[in-house]
Formats: sequence, structure tokens, C-alpha cells
Amino acid sequence: MQVQMKSVVGYYGLILAFLLSGTEQAEVAVSSQGTDCTQIKTLSPGAPSGVYVIQPAGVKAHFKVYCEMRSDGGWTVFQKRSGGAVSFNRKWAAYKNGFGHLAKDHWLGLRKVYSLTKQFKKWTMRVDLWDHEGGTAFAKYKNFRLGNEKTAFKLHVGKYSGNAGDAIRGAYRGIDQNGYGFSTIDRDNDGCSPCIFGDIAQRECSFSEGGGWWYSKCGSASLNGDWHPAGNHIGWASGLHWLTWKPPAPYSVKATRMMIKSV
Repeated sequence: MQVQMKSVVGYYGLILAFLLSGTEQAEVAVSSQGTDCTQIKTLSPGAPSGVYVIQPAGVKAHFKVYCEMRSDGGWTVFQKRSGGAVSFNRKWAAYKNGFGHLAKDHWLGLRKVYSLTKQFKKWTMRVDLWDHEGGTAFAKYKNFRLGNEKTAFKLHVGKYSGNAGDAIRGAYRGIDQNGYGFSTIDRDNDGCSPCIFGDIAQRECSFSEGGGWWYSKCGSASLNGDWHPAGNHIGWASGLHWLTWKPPAPYSVKATRMMIKSV
């Protein structure tokens, strides 16, 4: 009887060890450290999408990011919108440090994106858009990087490709957002203080458009404004706008994702 009990204990001990081993592997899968999602994907081609720990070169502290693992590489997601659960109407400190939930809607933080793109690598940014009618589009920019905080995390993008249109450079002349610093409701770097349309003086872009962004009088790309549900998503000054894809009336898209990949 004693021998049988030992056998049973040993049997369940093996099962417990197996389960704990599986749990540990799962934790490792979402905690593997690299300099960015691209490196993690390269070192572990079968790695799934999820939250990982990274430590960019030259950065003392590591931090968590959501890695979108695609066939074309590992992408570090720095913005995701899919509903109104997370407010993006926030001040400078929040946009600098990040907010939201990495596996859901979130803004990674300007400081973290800067720490990635200041590395001696070339970066591609991809913007994915979903409308309320089941359509989708994307925009890709080569040579993406941000300046440091002294430059208000100035936006730099290179050659555009995709089917959403180059909204960052603008739907018409004079509103190119490339080369502008980031603006929030408490910090204005949009070159538009105030915006003048006819005889009406508008407030800064971050107030009229909503959320924080690289505004330029005020521009035709703005994905951090107020989220609007289907049926109430057209005509808002504040919204998730990519006006080269959904002109002419302001169309607030259903969902967005912004991510970068080193090349």
C-alpha cells in the first residue's frame, strides 16, 4: 500500500512538474528580452504576438512592449485604438511616459519610442486603419524616427508607400506634419497658435482636433482624438482622422494601429 501511495504521489508530482514547466515556458515566451521586437522575431522565428520585455541599446532600464509578430518581421506597437475605453485626451506627461494597456488600447510613450529610434538602425513605421464598413488600409514610412524631448519629439518620416494615402504630408499644400514637434492640450508645438480660418480664431490644434499629435495647421493625419462609434463618426473635428483615405468630410475611423520595425 505504501509503495502504491508513493507511485501515486510520484505520478501526480510528474504532472505538476509538467504543468509548472509549461507555465514557466509561457512566461519566458512573453518575457524574452531583446533590443526590440524585430530582434526577438529574428532570434525566435516562431514567437507569438504578445507582450515582451525589451532593452534598447544604450538604455539602462528595460520596459515592456507589445510585439506584433508578422511574416515580414517583429513590429513594436506604440499606438492602438479600437474603442472608447481608454481616453487619449491627455497631457504632455502622459504622452511622454505612456498610458493604457499594452495588450489592448494604449500609447507606448514618446520617450520609449525615442529610445528605440535613436539607435543606429533604420526604422519603418506602419499605420493600419480600419473603417466602420469593414474596409482597411495602411500607410508605411521609411526612415522613421523621433527627435529628443528638447525638440518636442519631432517627427521624421521618409518615403511613403501604401493604399491609405500620405496624410502626414497632407491632403493639400501647407499642412505637412513631417518635421513638427508633438503637441498636447498643455503644450503647443503645432505652429498654429491660434489657427485662423476667416475671422474665427480657433484654439490650438490639440484642443480642436483632440488628443496629442504632431500637428501642423492642423494637418490631415490625427489618430489620437476622440473615438466615435458607427453612425456617429462623420463630421467631427475631433476624431481618428486619416483624411487622404476618407475625404472630404472628417471621417473618424473605427480602429488604428501604429508600429515600427528596424531594418
